[in-house]
Amino acid sequence: MSYNIAIDGPAGAGKSTIARAAAKEMNLIYVDTGAMYRAMTLFMIREGIDLQDTEAIIKKCREADITIRYQDGVQVVFLNGENVNAYLRTEEVGHAASSYVSVIPQVREKLRELQKRLAAESDCIMDGRDIGTCVLPHADRKIYLTASSEVRAKRRYDELTAKGEACDLKKIQEDIEERDYQDMHREISPLKQAEDAVLLDTSGMAVEEVVARVLSICQPTPLDHCSRE
Repeated sequence: MSYNIAIDGPAGAGKSTIARAAAKEMNLIYVDTGAMYRAMTLFMIREGIDLQDTEAIIKKCREADITIRYQDGVQVVFLNGENVNAYLRTEEVGHAASSYVSVIPQVREKLRELQKRLAAESDCIMDGRDIGTCVLPHADRKIYLTASSEVRAKRRYDELTAKGEACDLKKIQEDIEERDYQDMHREISPLKQAEDAVLLDTSGMAVEEVVARVLSICQPTPLDHCSRE
């Protein structure tokens, strides 16, 4: 059996950054489920689908082939054969993914199947909003990674300005808080901390500190190996 780590938490908590770094240190596959939802959203936007038309999204999502492969140690998300990594981190795609696409049960089921298959086939770290509660309820380790909305907004602001993108800190924080509410109150797979997850608030921590803490929580023990034999 494979060794799986589930990392959940709200938007902007640094899940991808931390999971990617921890995966590298532990020589595990990193599965960014948020990128998969963003890829689906990008597909809808490119196809001109009304993002408030649920039936249209359900019908169209069948045409989207979303896969994850590694090239030179880097996770690459492919949408119908195209590497779309460069288009997944815009505010438009992120907001639409959270507000419209990810809340649709049929879309979640389509992507969940791939996520479960990846976890069954490989030792991996998977991050998202419902990994420990829905996708990998029996994961070997679970972490709920969070930070205050102010801290998360400032991190996102710094990330965007470093890329030369014009943005408004207040608007980013408002968007993050709106996403939090939507994620926590959606009917399907709401964001919440799994009962057996370790809560890790990173508000006052540097990335290196968070990675070190995650590694200390997630290193396999002899007991893990015995339970999988």
